[in-house]
Amino acid sequence: MSWLNPAHVGFVTRRKLADLGRGARLFMRLVTLFGASFRRFGLIRDQVHFLGNYSLAIIAVSGLFVGFVLGLQGYYILQRFGSSEALGLMVALSLLRELGPVITALLFAGRAGTSLTAEIGLMKAGEQLSAMEMMAVDPVRRVLAPRFWGGVIAMPVLAAVFSAVGILGGWVVGVVLIGVDPGAFWGQMQSGVDVWKDVGNGVVKSFVFGVTVTFIALLEGFEAQPTPEGVSRATTRTVVVASLSVLGLDFILTAMMFSI
Repeated sequence: MSWLNPAHVGFVTRRKLADLGRGARLFMRLVTLFGASFRRFGLIRDQVHFLGNYSLAIIAVSGLFVGFVLGLQGYYILQRFGSSEALGLMVALSLLRELGPVITALLFAGRAGTSLTAEIGLMKAGEQLSAMEMMAVDPVRRVLAPRFWGGVIAMPVLAAVFSAVGILGGWVVGVVLIGVDPGAFWGQMQSGVDVWKDVGNGVVKSFVFGVTVTFIALLEGFEAQPTPEGVSRATTRTVVVASLSVLGLDFILTAMMFSI
């Protein structure tokens, strides 16, 4: 088989290593531009609005329906053991620890990540990035860095909105529709949720996911072939790679956080 040819294997391996090297250099460049980016905070503010505000509707609606489902399924499960009063605690922990950061990151990749990749890819196809370089303007500093830090800031805020709306949805189903005692719903949640271990770990996850999804989206757009087909393939890769990265990182972070 041709794919078992040592020359072909070596070529593919070298190309993948080169891609990893370019990605690592770009990531380090974006990190080192932290100070320079925040000195022009207006650019980051615009990107937070573009990435966060325009993603708010789908995040809030998704969080509400996830809360509905958690409240309904959680009640039927807890009722078997006579623990329906712990519904609020179950909903809160499920959202704060796992579902809030993970689902928000997946939705963020599908909504904001694809938008970033398409935008950067079209700028490259239209030779706007090359024109910036001709005018001695660094496209990484001017275009990529504000979008990177804007996505990193927007992602934890969206995850917090998702979790808050999801808890509200669980309350509507559990307390208003089913009839769980509201004092037990909120009291169990207040006594069982730890600020640092549960809320803090969720914030850390959402921050890591924000860095991952935003960087993958920018990298795919920056490395896309300057053709319509190249931009479309890069947009598809953004969703696939970012989603798989989020799920893999979620397992690693959960194993690290709750094994300590």
